[in-house]
Amino acid sequence: MTKIEIPPDHPRRVSLETREAIIDGHEKDIVATAGLLAHGRGEAFDYLIGESTPSFAEEAMRAAVAAMLSAKHPVISVNGNICSLVPHELVELSQITGAPLEINLFYYRKEREDAILKALRDAGADEVLGTHDRPSDTIPELSSNRRKVDPDGIGAADVVLVPLEDGDRTEALKKVGKFVITIDLNPMSRTAVHADVTVVDNVVRAMPRMVQLAREMQSLPVKDLERIRRDFDNRANRRSALTHMIAHLEEQVRLAMQIGESS
Repeated sequence: MTKIEIPPDHPRRVSLETREAIIDGHEKDIVATAGLLAHGRGEAFDYLIGESTPSFAEEAMRAAVAAMLSAKHPVISVNGNICSLVPHELVELSQITGAPLEINLFYYRKEREDAILKALRDAGADEVLGTHDRPSDTIPELSSNRRKVDPDGIGAADVVLVPLEDGDRTEALKKVGKFVITIDLNPMSRTAVHADVTVVDNVVRAMPRMVQLAREMQSLPVKDLERIRRDFDNRANRRSALTHMIAHLEEQVRLAMQIGESS
């Protein structure tokens, strides 16, 4: 496929570049075909928050990073979409927080696993868990391919970051006692509802910011990190996200009315 040339001044440049990254990932076997649909759904919700990072998302990111830095054994779960969009940020966050990367796929094919492994290693990862040549445990509450977990990774984790996650695994991880962090543009999804920390933001904005926060917060005392994590209220966070979306839609209605009146 020939990549399109996106003019530097194109108003949808970032969105188009993100789409190209997902398409490229699909062609390289990193992204499942269903991942293309999932990306489009997420982009629709990005419109609803104004395609920028709201203050409640920033607060959630701080809580997420605090939880990872204060955890005994944090782990970052990796699927195809997140690997295509922010592979370098995944590796950086892993290195700063000490959270190993673990591949976990719903639409499993060895070709996909190998492609994701290569992409992560190309981005600088030294070790990647969850590959077919490693031992595996299972989450008994799940019947899908995602029930398989690495015993040295998610199997032993106390905190798990599951960006772009499916809701059934988030619920299952909670049932087995994991503290779950997610990045999900839809605050109404089961993942967003059941996670302990939901970052309602686009991963292409959230992950670089979380890397920056991790660098800034890594020297904080553990008691301060635990306080940030403890004081975070995810129900209030989700309410803020929904309120923000409603307000944004109301503003768009007002603008549409003004354009209609002036035409």
